[in-house]
Amino acid sequence: MTAPGYPYESSRTAAGPAALAEAVTANVAQVLRGKTDAVRLALTCLLAGGHLLIEDVPGTGKTSLAKGLAASFGGITHRIQFTPDLLPTDITGVSVWDQRRSAFEFRPGPVFAHVVVADEINRASPKTQSALLEVMEEAQVTVDGAAHPVPSPFLVVATQNPIDLEGTYRLPEAQLDRFLMRISLGHPDVAVEEEILAGRARSAPPRLAAVTTPEEILHAQRAVAEVHVAAEMARYVALIAYATRQHEALRLGISTRGSLALMRAAQAYAACAGRHYVVPDDVKATAGAVLTHRLILSAQVEVRGIRAEDVLAEVLDSVRVPALSAATA
Repeated sequence: MTAPGYPYESSRTAAGPAALAEAVTANVAQVLRGKTDAVRLALTCLLAGGHLLIEDVPGTGKTSLAKGLAASFGGITHRIQFTPDLLPTDITGVSVWDQRRSAFEFRPGPVFAHVVVADEINRASPKTQSALLEVMEEAQVTVDGAAHPVPSPFLVVATQNPIDLEGTYRLPEAQLDRFLMRISLGHPDVAVEEEILAGRARSAPPRLAAVTTPEEILHAQRAVAEVHVAAEMARYVALIAYATRQHEALRLGISTRGSLALMRAAQAYAACAGRHYVVPDDVKATAGAVLTHRLILSAQVEVRGIRAEDVLAEVLDSVRVPALSAATA
């Protein structure tokens, strides 16, 4: 599949990720209506091999999206309700003394799953939140000097409410950086809400069946890695990152890790669309979800009510969009 000006042809078809994305989107739509764009970004995050933070007010479908995505996955799924009294070992697991063997035996915690739903992650203490740092970055848990790998593929889907701050602990920048994407759902429009109300009045929400497997996810992730990135597209992402570092409204712009995250997300977004190459629209479609939680506003700008989303929109408008040709693809 090629387009004018894009002669690159991958050795592996991108139809796999596209078909998988279509199946999962249709499945999740049974429990989350009118949020196709959010579901597509969630799938993009999964196929890019990242982790997802869903941030919104209560009642907008955060947990429904997280559980719907997990149910569609077909692998091992564990849900952790984060609370102030949750301990790090409640997540990672603990070594216990085995009297028969006269040795310590590791008992894995709920983080050992393909999909981990971390509900209300900001209600746990910073000490407990830090228990996810290693596993989200390295896909392993180290206990008593021994490394224990988690299943592959591995996805953490966390939810948090940004409004109710009583009894919560703000996620530190290092923890936020572990999430490839942060998305919000927002309220449905009137027509969709009317449809939801009518459907719930007639019957209970359906129980979702798995529409894919961990093996298919791994295959799709390998296909995403082969999506072509032209030199001009790499420069486009680099210029966006550079513009955030120079912007007067930002105390901290995008790091190289953030640039790499945006490129991976753009590759996955292109693959979900059935393409073997990245175009500027893929970068723009994923930039908000990938970059805004990595931007730190200056104190003067923050008190004026300016959001990271506003600054990023200004940056994207200021960076010239590349005109790719056969010579640069």
